[in-house]
Amino acid sequence: MTYNTTSLKALLLAAALALPGLAFADEPAMVKDGFLVDHVGLTLYTYDKDADGKSTCYDTCAKNWPPLPAKSDANDMGDWKTTERTDGTKQWVYKDKPLYTFAGDKSPGEKTGDGKGGVWHVAKP
Repeated sequence: MTYNTTSLKALLLAAALALPGLAFADEPAMVKDGFLVDHVGLTLYTYDKDADGKSTCYDTCAKNWPPLPAKSDANDMGDWKTTERTDGTKQWVYKDKPLYTFAGDKSPGEKTGDGKGGVWHVAKP
């Protein structure tokens, strides 16, 4: 084997190993213990008053239930879509339900917002 052949094989192997990580780099959330979490591990929630993929949670509501932000250039991916908020920012939506974290959850894995007001629920895949 020549130096060039070895280098090419090493480069191809590195690219093959890196591609799966790159494919999921922009995933808006992950599944942990059967529910959706953000990249920090905070539980994601849905709000019963939202409809048709649009958020109705603003002002004080959005302070208590921060929307899961999407980058301005984020693209829809299957069940994952974005919606534009009234302030011009984007929010991730999963299966037509906008997603939020809860200000009361301080650590990854907490689900203290589940069932709040009878309208907030842990988001599940």
